[in-house]
Amino acid sequence: MRTSWFTLKPRWIPTITLIPALYALGWLLLQPISLLVPGRSIPSQDLIGTGISVLLFLLILPSWTRTRWETRHPWRQLGLKAAARGPSSRRSLLNGLGWAASLLLIICLISLGGQWGQWLGDFSAAKLINALLLCFGVGLIEELLFRGWLLGELNLLIGAKRAVPAQAVIFSLVHTRFNLGFWPMLSLLIGLFLLGMALATRRQLDGGSLWGCIGLHGGLVGGWFALQSGLIQWSPESPFWLTGPGDNPLGGMVGIACFAALLSFQLTALAKAARP
Repeated sequence: MRTSWFTLKPRWIPTITLIPALYALGWLLLQPISLLVPGRSIPSQDLIGTGISVLLFLLILPSWTRTRWETRHPWRQLGLKAAARGPSSRRSLLNGLGWAASLLLIICLISLGGQWGQWLGDFSAAKLINALLLCFGVGLIEELLFRGWLLGELNLLIGAKRAVPAQAVIFSLVHTRFNLGFWPMLSLLIGLFLLGMALATRRQLDGGSLWGCIGLHGGLVGGWFALQSGLIQWSPESPFWLTGPGDNPLGGMVGIACFAALLSFQLTALAKAARP
């Protein structure tokens, strides 16, 4: 039954049904747990259900890649195991974290220099742990989902050239907020699209390794959480072009300019690497 679903025709049917099926299964498995612990709030139940779905996703991935992508090395194909000729996982991770820190530093310097932000330096061990969990938890799971599984599926279905922008479009649509109004939503979509493109290009530069993407994506999420949870206090009058819509700097003009520059730099590096 499992193999027949993986190889179902047309080939795009398993792709578009996997994540909804895992979410539904996670919700069903949550019901006995919610009966045993009736005092849990709905947000907690949603978090537990998502965690179950993520666990199921991780369990199914090796069989999925072996069957669908016809590979004997699923974790290498997904990018979690570095190729022999590519950079090491540690080097890719540190490189990604460095880029994330650089981009956040630009926003911080403009905020502090323009007096839209005030340095507080209030940071505790608990906040540090939360930031690290966000960095490596969100970074690992989302990159495995979007730049690992989804990019691989799109390569299979529409080819590598169209797969890169397609995954960036899906990534931006999934993460945007549609209650912001048209122009704020559009700017956030652009910023998220550029981030998705930069992450996919980062993986290409790292020889297929996902660890640079995990460092860049996770570093942005965990770093922005750390800054907002006590390191810097932003003024309510901070300009839209700096902090972006909904306090998401990816949708601000500074964030868009930074990721456009990063993407341009990475595409140039890819072109140079492709020359004989």
